[in-house]
Amino acid sequence: MHAVATLLVVEDLAPTRAWIIALLADIYPDAVIHACRTLGEALDWVAARQKGETPLCFIDLGLPDGSGADVIRALTATLPGARVIVMTLYDDDAHVLDAMSAGAVGYLLKDQDDATIRTRIEAIEHGEVPISPAISRRILALFRDRAGLFRAIDPAVSLTARETDVLRLIGRGLRVTEAATALNISAQTVAGYLKIVYRKLDVNTRAEAAVEAARRGLI
Repeated sequence: MHAVATLLVVEDLAPTRAWIIALLADIYPDAVIHACRTLGEALDWVAARQKGETPLCFIDLGLPDGSGADVIRALTATLPGARVIVMTLYDDDAHVLDAMSAGAVGYLLKDQDDATIRTRIEAIEHGEVPISPAISRRILALFRDRAGLFRAIDPAVSLTARETDVLRLIGRGLRVTEAATALNISAQTVAGYLKIVYRKLDVNTRAEAAVEAARRGLI
C-alpha cells in the first residue's frame, strides 16, 4: 500500500468539491488535501511541486477556464509518480479517450453512490484501477470499434507467463517499481519485460496496454 501524503482535488463546483474533500479526508486522515477550482489554479499548483512528489489526484474534466485533461498532462510531465484519477460526469468517448491518453490511471463517474465511489477509491491502495463499469465498457468499445484510435491486436500474439504478469499489473495501474515488488524481481527487469510487451502488442502507452490487458481478461 502507498503512504498517501498529498492529495489534489480539482473541482470547480463548491458543493461537489466539499463532498470529495470530506470523502478523501475520511479515507486518508493523515494526508494533506489541496483543492483547486480552475485549470489555472491547478497548473500553478503543479508548477510549484518539488521533483519526486507523488500526489494522488482527483481531477474533474469540465473546468471554467479549460479542460482537466490539461492538468493531467501537466502532472504526467512534471510529476511522473503522481497517480491521476478522473472524477467527472462526462462519459463520452472524446472525454474518456482524452483523459486516458493524457495519463489518467482511473476514471470515476460522480453520479455513482457514495459507497460505490468510496469502495473504488479504497481499492486504489490494493493496486486496483478505479474505473467505473460504464467507462470500462466504453474503453473496450473504443478498442473494438475505433481501429484508428486503438489498433486491434492480433489474437495470435502470445506472451510468456512473466510478460503476462507484467501486463496484468501495469494494466491494473501499478508503476514499474510496484510491479517489481509484487513480482519479487528488479524494476529494471520489469522495465525490460514491459518493453518486450509493448513491442509484441504494438502499443505505446499505458492506456493502450490497459485496454489490451482488459481485452485478454487480465483485469
